[in-house]
Amino acid sequence: MTARVVDGPAVPGGSKSGAAEPPRRPTPRTWIAAVAVLGLLAAAPLFLAPFATTTLTRVLVFALFAVSLDLLVGVTGLPSLGHAAYFGTGAYAAGWVSINLTSAIPVPLLVGAVFGALAAALTGWITVRTHGVFFLMLTLAIGELVQQVADTWETLTGGANGLTGIPATRLAGQPLVNAGYVYWYVLAAFLLGFALLWLLSRSAFGEALRGIRDNEPRMRALGYPTSLYKYAAFVVAGAGAGLAGALLAAQVRLVTPADLGFATAAFALLAVIIGGAGSLWGACLGAALVIVIRDALGPSLDGHGTLLLGVVFVLVVYLLPRGAAGLRLSRLWRRGSGR
Repeated sequence: MTARVVDGPAVPGGSKSGAAEPPRRPTPRTWIAAVAVLGLLAAAPLFLAPFATTTLTRVLVFALFAVSLDLLVGVTGLPSLGHAAYFGTGAYAAGWVSINLTSAIPVPLLVGAVFGALAAALTGWITVRTHGVFFLMLTLAIGELVQQVADTWETLTGGANGLTGIPATRLAGQPLVNAGYVYWYVLAAFLLGFALLWLLSRSAFGEALRGIRDNEPRMRALGYPTSLYKYAAFVVAGAGAGLAGALLAAQVRLVTPADLGFATAAFALLAVIIGGAGSLWGACLGAALVIVIRDALGPSLDGHGTLLLGVVFVLVVYLLPRGAAGLRLSRLWRRGSGR
């Protein structure tokens, strides 16, 4: 058995030994595709109508939320049904700061990320010590509890009516009210958050998380403090969700208890599974599909967008076990190897 050194103890190499294989390095073709997609995203408001631009903005917000969840589900192996608690906490914190202190960039973003991380730190220390169904149910309970707090604490959150009156985000003293300007702001923050999570997932820390996902007892035997690694991943994922929540407050300028609830968390988990757990950019694909079906096509389907999402989920589970990203990656892999 061979071994690689990953920031300390040795990690067995190869998936058959129980540890995760390192992610493949991006090929030149991958970088070209990424630059092309980035160019299209940057130019989108120049060609799209305001409604389409607003929908694409929602896609970016939800995509960052899904990517932060994928750090838990796909990279660390911690399927959570309460991740919306940190998403909503970041949104409420950013909205409150924008109303009472300042909405100038980057204050609401930083506040949202910090409060998302703090909420994850307060709840994660106990949560990551559980496994399997117990972890799933505990995260669900935490999410429901946080939603109830938001629903009853009217003086701070506005209760069932939500936190209203959030001012527009300000850049250099000017409010961003145009749909295109808001989109570019969200795009810039999304790219920053995605890049940080992507780099983290491909670092030695990310490799250790994959090892814990694939064979935690072996990683523990090798000397890794697995609970501490999972706790760190939980806090980082909470910070990413809080950052996405701050973007939600900036775009919608309204935060409600539903943003912390089970439905929001379930949609994010659905996006991760459809896109392919473990592939951060796959989570973005899944998030785009969820938002387009739920928000854009749902009204034209007499409100049956959720039903269509359920059908898509079943098809993905049976036909694409690795998700949409796995299908595309396998095709590129065959082409690159000449098969």
